Amino acid sequence: MTFRATILTLYPDMFPGPLGLSLSGEALTRGLWSLEARNIRDHGLGRHRAVDDTPAGGGPGMVLRCDVLAAALDAAVPAGDERPRFLMSPRGRPLSQALARDLATGDGAVIVCGRFEGVDERVIEGRELQELSIGDYVLSGGEIAAMVLLDACVRLIPGVMGKDESGAEESFENGLLEYPHYTRPREWEGRFIPEALLSGDHARIARWRREQGEAVTRARRPDLLKT
Repeated sequence: MTFRATILTLYPDMFPGPLGLSLSGEALTRGLWSLEARNIRDHGLGRHRAVDDTPAGGGPGMVLRCDVLAAALDAAVPAGDERPRFLMSPRGRPLSQALARDLATGDGAVIVCGRFEGVDERVIEGRELQELSIGDYVLSGGEIAAMVLLDACVRLIPGVMGKDESGAEESFENGLLEYPHYTRPREWEGRFIPEALLSGDHARIARWRREQGEAVTRARRPDLLKT
């Protein structure tokens, strides 16, 4: 089973972008996942391939038309394709490590990159798009957010990282932020690697890492400890 990502965007040339480099790029070359970027404007209306119109009720900006986006989705996603469909949106549910890990074990995802003031609500409902957010801020479009989602998923596909256990102790995997890391030299500008990490005592090292993870989480993200 190969993880398949289908992107619907007004700017397909933005892909694969950074996804074509490093771990995700190597995995793409090796066929561990695939990426298809489709241009929504191919289904635009009239001579100028219009994809947007003024918002009903008035107001600034433009809104992506439901008929245009529905046509693009229907052309890109064949009947029977059960991959989840996401619309990258600041009003969506937050992307989490748990969701990324769940998606990484599936067939992939269809991702719509919004632009303008928003997307006509009727196509969100009619094509069962799940709105997904990468944070409490607004971007110019959904393309960068889509890249964040895909990078979070692709690195968890078996065989992408050098060791599958590399992701087991990362931030959010066990409800905590990750503990501090150190490497050579042993001393740098008067700062030393903690003795526990040099002890060779695996139980002591594990205990130190757990305590440090709890301390970092308590200081920076106390909300994680509550949940």
